[in-house]
Amino acid sequence: MDDLHTFLAYCRRVDEKLTDMNRQFLRRYVAHLATAGRTNSEGKSEGYARVSIVRKLTALRTFYSFLTQEGWFKSSPVPSARSFPVKVEKKLPSFLGKKEAERLLEAPDDNTPTGLRDRAVLEILYASGVRLAEIEGMNLGDIYRERREILVRGKGNKERWTLYGEPASEALDDYLNDGRPHLAGSVSGDDPLFVNRYGGRLSRRSIEKVVSRHAARAGLKEGIHTHTLRHSFASHMLEGDADLRVIQDLLGHSSVSTTQIYTHITKQEARRAYLDFHPMATKYAEPATEMGDTANDQDTGSARA
Repeated sequence: MDDLHTFLAYCRRVDEKLTDMNRQFLRRYVAHLATAGRTNSEGKSEGYARVSIVRKLTALRTFYSFLTQEGWFKSSPVPSARSFPVKVEKKLPSFLGKKEAERLLEAPDDNTPTGLRDRAVLEILYASGVRLAEIEGMNLGDIYRERREILVRGKGNKERWTLYGEPASEALDDYLNDGRPHLAGSVSGDDPLFVNRYGGRLSRRSIEKVVSRHAARAGLKEGIHTHTLRHSFASHMLEGDADLRVIQDLLGHSSVSTTQIYTHITKQEARRAYLDFHPMATKYAEPATEMGDTANDQDTGSARA
């Protein structure tokens, strides 16, 4: 309803009626949303983000479709989303540089049970690229330590196998041998893999806090979350020339087109590196530009979903 209230407030402000809606009216409304649609914390007018404008136009389209059904119009005067006079830029997922990932993984204190747990959580997230819900749902019986494999239950309860390397294996062994017994006494295959200080399953919110807390300790920019590590896993696999379909299978993507977003990231990073370091690049090519949603590009050829 807030999206419609914004439109109705605009109509009152410019003395327009609902029946006045046409392409020109819609364009004026979009221009208003983009420049002075809301008031910030300092009391100054500023525009909405593109994604918010599209959401408001979608609500407006639904509203005018209802008015059309009620007989106000022969056809809706608000076009479909594809014809909206504003486009949303597709943001690339953010990911960590390799040195940044190392700093994050080294941030937890290995001298405490929760530190051992946090280190294992971060290592598994980065080593296997699992989603937040997937690591939350892991049980002790899902880990095959000899083969370094994890049975993961993904979206739609689909099961897949994913892998983890030696550093994650060491962190997991330390947690299971010296950390988890101090947090939870009972051990069975159905017990949660990662537990809180009371022995219960570590919640999604708590896992997110583990990531953000240690990201801050590592001196990384704000906004690091579990999906950042998933994106980092995929991007670093691709940088190492891993086959796209292998990455798709490990991530649990139903379509390879979803995985292809990471090829765009590495292409932009290759362009950035070329423009930054080739001695003749700036003479013939345009200056490097900032990548969509990536940040924290402290490592050459890498940047911080």
